[in-house]
Amino acid sequence: MQYLFIILLLFIIISFILLILVSRTYVVKATPHKKTPAEFLIPFKEIKFRTKNNCQLYGWWIPQEKEASQCNTIILVHGWKRNVGRLLPYIEPLYNAGFNLLAFDVRNHGSSDVDGVSSMPRFTEDILSAVDFLQSIPGFEKATPGIVGLSMGGAAAIYAATHDIRISKVATVGAFARPQDVMRREMEKKYIPYYPFGWIILEYAQYKIGQRFKTFAPVNNIMKLDVPLLLIHGEMDETTPFAQAKELYDASRGKAKLWSLPNQGHSNCHHHPGFWEGLIAFLYEKR
Repeated sequence: MQYLFIILLLFIIISFILLILVSRTYVVKATPHKKTPAEFLIPFKEIKFRTKNNCQLYGWWIPQEKEASQCNTIILVHGWKRNVGRLLPYIEPLYNAGFNLLAFDVRNHGSSDVDGVSSMPRFTEDILSAVDFLQSIPGFEKATPGIVGLSMGGAAAIYAATHDIRISKVATVGAFARPQDVMRREMEKKYIPYYPFGWIILEYAQYKIGQRFKTFAPVNNIMKLDVPLLLIHGEMDETTPFAQAKELYDASRGKAKLWSLPNQGHSNCHHHPGFWEGLIAFLYEKR
């Protein structure tokens, strides 16, 4: 009986320590950007707008100098532990292609407010707040923006588009199908066994988020989309394996286009030959 008590106590202690370590891993330290579109001599306006719970988000509004169609407007969304600075490689080509651009830091990232636990649903809420803000700009009241989302920003963009008909199309780069798969992969890298410790960690994460993974997993929502979707994914992606993109594509049942990029990883897809031509053609493509 004493041995059972000792084993149970050790199990509880180890589980507690792992929860603390993993929680720290997923805590986002807000790091402001170091560069701006001025690096490319692109005029921009620093903006601040509110979420539905009144938190403040920081961003850049980059309209065309000449009058541009409201339809040619793109919202750019960074990934986990990133900020608007990560979007700079996308800003110059898309601005030069004639798009109005709105880039912003989601909550707990960059220069935006800190607000509880970061999660894909929070990313989604912030994307919808960005759409609200865009339509508050004079002349853009009826704008139907496209979304270009990187990594988690892409996964959240898929989910956002199932909730808001104002979003006209979505392009993702390195988006995942199931958040728990990415988390399990990270735990495997740290040699954390799924049973029982990994399972406990995932259950705890869902408790903190306030939703089950299956509720907001892109693979379970992609069929609800009624807008064009382009899934861009590097075949050498070690953060979100290419199998995740294939799973999303299969679940879409022909609604999405899958563009696999040989020899590209998670963060360098934009270096692939023909990347910009392909992405810009999709964003201009009429339904």
